[in-house]
Amino acid sequence: MSSDQTFETVKIERDGHVAEVVLDRAEAGNSLNLQLFADVHDAFEFLDGDDACRVIVLRAEGKAFSYGLDLMAAPVDFGPVLAEGLAGVRLELRRLIGRLQRQTGKPAAIRKPVVAAVHGWCIGGGLDLISACDLRLCTADARFSLREARVAMVADLGSLQRLPRIIGDAATRELALTAKDIDATRALRLGLVSGVHDDREALYEAARAEAQLIAGLSPVAVQGVKHVLNAQDGRTIDQGLEYVATWNAAFVQSEDLKEAISAFFEKRTPQYTGE
Repeated sequence: MSSDQTFETVKIERDGHVAEVVLDRAEAGNSLNLQLFADVHDAFEFLDGDDACRVIVLRAEGKAFSYGLDLMAAPVDFGPVLAEGLAGVRLELRRLIGRLQRQTGKPAAIRKPVVAAVHGWCIGGGLDLISACDLRLCTADARFSLREARVAMVADLGSLQRLPRIIGDAATRELALTAKDIDATRALRLGLVSGVHDDREALYEAARAEAQLIAGLSPVAVQGVKHVLNAQDGRTIDQGLEYVATWNAAFVQSEDLKEAISAFFEKRTPQYTGE
């Protein structure tokens, strides 16, 4: 794989049309400080604007995917905010939380599908981050925890909003209210992940294979699927059907569709361009 644009706490690697965003604060368990929040956002934004990238794999260096919010860095990160008067504190904290929400939710906001490959612990903000991804795979030793309640907080970066769609309301309430840890087997049963793999090597092989499978399809179609699924939020089934009809009326007559039909009749693999 070749290297790409550099960030302080995140790496980007490439293999053809697949890019990997790699959390790179291994010495801190990939715990989320303000720099990592910003780098994650900027890396995904950069790749979303790069037409050579069709799919993104999100993974992490070190022993854990993420230990969540970096509590050791919090006094440094949040100190300037807390230095103001009470009204100022509340306003600035609200602004900060809004910014962190946008940064953590960036995988959901971009056009490209994102496959999360999770190993070891995935706690708090790490769970917020992977809940914003389109697909999730993990190792057999992975552990997940929505544990903000243990530190007298309400999870505010996306888990409480996204997890009910992924694992259902009852399971989300269980995880949020008890702050318990769950293992990979339970995560698979809940639908939090779609596959469990023996070790990191097998995990990355599976994640990359899934990404390559997606990358081999028409970018117009794949990005359309993600857009329409996201647009379904808050709509009835009939409203969703109306929306996708309008979407396809605008995009179905693509060069990729012509290529798909030609390749079918010529009995060859289609070569999609995203046009």
